[in-house]
Amino acid sequence: MSATTRTPAPTASTRGTMADGRRRSPLAMIVMPLLALLWTVPTLGLLVTSFRTREAAATSGWWSALTQGGWTLDNYAQVLGSASMGTSLVNSIVVAVPATVLPIMFAAFAAYAFTFMEFRGKDLLFIVIVALMVVPIQVAFQPMLDLLGPRGLGINGQFVAVWLLHTGFGMPLAVYTLRNYMATLPGSVVESAKIDGASHFQTFWRLVAPMSSPAIAAFATLQFLWVWNDLLIAKLFIGGGANTTIIVDLQQMLGTQDQGAELLTAGAFISMVVPMIVFFSLQRFLVRGMTSGAVKG
Repeated sequence: MSATTRTPAPTASTRGTMADGRRRSPLAMIVMPLLALLWTVPTLGLLVTSFRTREAAATSGWWSALTQGGWTLDNYAQVLGSASMGTSLVNSIVVAVPATVLPIMFAAFAAYAFTFMEFRGKDLLFIVIVALMVVPIQVAFQPMLDLLGPRGLGINGQFVAVWLLHTGFGMPLAVYTLRNYMATLPGSVVESAKIDGASHFQTFWRLVAPMSSPAIAAFATLQFLWVWNDLLIAKLFIGGGANTTIIVDLQQMLGTQDQGAELLTAGAFISMVVPMIVFFSLQRFLVRGMTSGAVKG
């Protein structure tokens, strides 16, 4: 008769440890749920307010909604019935996808070069790129408006203008993050590919890019969320025409006397659907990619 193995019951000494053997910090077990709760409460308040009438939201707090009443579905019905909502939602996707793919694509090539290639001035150029992260993007708006406007390239108000801006503003952080991650990869794999006669292009696509997928997916998540929720660049360089994004469309619902505030809360949750799908699809890569890229620089 073959002996069967039994998993030992958890003891007092093993209940406080994680899978890798490290002990759980009691302080972290208290602080992290508290932070999660504090982060969730405003979102919960926004959700409850989106189902309340304008009068009810103005006269009582969201926490008293169960006792004060004032529930309605008209906010969502008006937002979904808006002729511009569907168009602006599609416009946001058209803006966000290329504005996420382009900086990652260029940054991945640049990060490979900074990590595995030798050329004159490599370290100085990398420092210059990293230094660009501290430059506020607001200082570039006026030159960019002149460059992309009627007196320049004449593409202001078109999707390509926003693609270029988000690519330029997002690349420094992308290069820094991906380069630090690639620096943690085993150099022997790249050296073996060189010995086998693989070109840099083949080494990148067949070896480095697949091994860097956690960092790429992590930055893609952050970049997509940033572009999707952007108001300032979309407002300045697209405006309120046919190419309006959903965030700009929501901002235009709010009148000068706070008219449409009840529609703004409902529209905010509708606009959150796509980012939530992206985030929950890629969340397992987010912490893994960001923490791995911060180990070695």
